[in-house]
Amino acid sequence: MTVSVEKAPLPLPVKRAVMKFGRDLSLARRRRRFSQQSMAERIGISVSSLRRLEKGDPTLSWGTIARAMYVLGEIEKLNQLLDTANDDIGLVLMDEQLPRRIRSRKSSPESGAL
Repeated sequence: MTVSVEKAPLPLPVKRAVMKFGRDLSLARRRRRFSQQSMAERIGISVSSLRRLEKGDPTLSWGTIARAMYVLGEIEKLNQLLDTANDDIGLVLMDEQLPRRIRSRKSSPESGAL
């Protein structure tokens, strides 16, 4: 028996962000004077896949997006997307779990500790 799993619809903010990325990608490509054919070849995808990417198709792989960022010279921005050193929410949650006090342990002569 196979179970059909329906994909949840994209939340509107996600859909908007993906579509904005596609528009921005198209603009960045054109500013660099890359044709769709040239850009697709550099990424290693078909022109139709590039068109889908530029229209904000959310089904394209992260690898395709990463290669597009690399071709545009923007791969470092992908590295910074979820930089844990700048994860304000995660850092606040971790800080909330810190102990209020740290007690020093008494060392026993058998422990060999200095």
